[in-house]
Amino acid sequence: MHNRPLFGVDWYLLVPVVVLSIISLTTLLGINPVFFRSQLLFFIVGLIVFSIFSQIDYKMLGHFVKPIYLFSLAVLLIVLVIGFESRGAVRWIDIFGIRIQFSEILKPFLTVCLAGFLVSGNNASLRHFILSGLLLLPVALLIALQPDLGNALIFIIVLFFVLLVYGFPLLWFGITLLPLLSLSPLFWTFMHEYQRKRILSFLHPTSDPLGATYNVMQAIIAVGSGMLFGKGLSESTQSNLRFLPERQTDFIFATISEGFGFIGSAVVVIAFGFLLYRLYVLFQNTYDGFGKGYLLGTFFFFLVQFFVNVGMNVGIVPVVGVTLPFVSYGGSSILASFIALGIASSIASRSKVHVLEIR
Repeated sequence: MHNRPLFGVDWYLLVPVVVLSIISLTTLLGINPVFFRSQLLFFIVGLIVFSIFSQIDYKMLGHFVKPIYLFSLAVLLIVLVIGFESRGAVRWIDIFGIRIQFSEILKPFLTVCLAGFLVSGNNASLRHFILSGLLLLPVALLIALQPDLGNALIFIIVLFFVLLVYGFPLLWFGITLLPLLSLSPLFWTFMHEYQRKRILSFLHPTSDPLGATYNVMQAIIAVGSGMLFGKGLSESTQSNLRFLPERQTDFIFATISEGFGFIGSAVVVIAFGFLLYRLYVLFQNTYDGFGKGYLLGTFFFFLVQFFVNVGMNVGIVPVVGVTLPFVSYGGSSILASFIALGIASSIASRSKVHVLEIR
């Protein structure tokens, strides 16, 4: 059985996003009403952007892969030159009083570039494998220089999984990783001091509970103290007393876990699972190569960000400053996520796609 999405919108993509948005807004209201009002505005604008991209023929984007890629590089260079500095990082450009983080906004557009490149030639060739890595290299480097190691790593990991699914031989990945591993001492030298501390604190989480490992320890305490039903946002000591750092962004999952307990955390995980499953269904049942490549990249972007963010909150992944899509506070992340799903919805409405069936 096949269907065409109502009003050109794939509602199976939108439903889990609405659930995540409600959880985000409720949590931010308990933290700070200013965050709530700002996030609500971001969600409204995000829904508008989602609707616009849902109506655009996604194949049209495939004709602009090179301009999009070159524009992305130009913007990332501009960020380094005139970007707004905050906490030692230059990741934002201030436009009419609005801070935009382009390492977030560009994710769906660079996914378009990757999809367009992968369908442009012989996908199984060594040349195409190498060129795919070279396509990403300047993007990852410019983002790492901001410095935004978290998003740079996200791009690298997503490319790895996309190329793996595309069927490139595992031997080629091994040959690529060997020189990178040999250069790891050089990478360590060029890393910022706080980045080195984050890695060391991950390897020894209890070594400095009042210093380098403070963030991780407080997040783990917050997650565990919520137990089954949570303390309630008004009674959440780690969050309300601000023991938990970045409680509205990087560690919002810990805030939710403390306030709503295992039940609240499970709802977040299930909603993400539903969203990822829908993207997987669209990928499996889309027959256009460009659309298929885009859906694969989008699937891994959401999966990797979800895993890394939650992993940071429970101490199984180093703290690298990655937001939780649709949940963490921040307009750039929300807009990028809605744009990504808007394009996915466009693919769903214009390709032969099976409806979601729960069996």
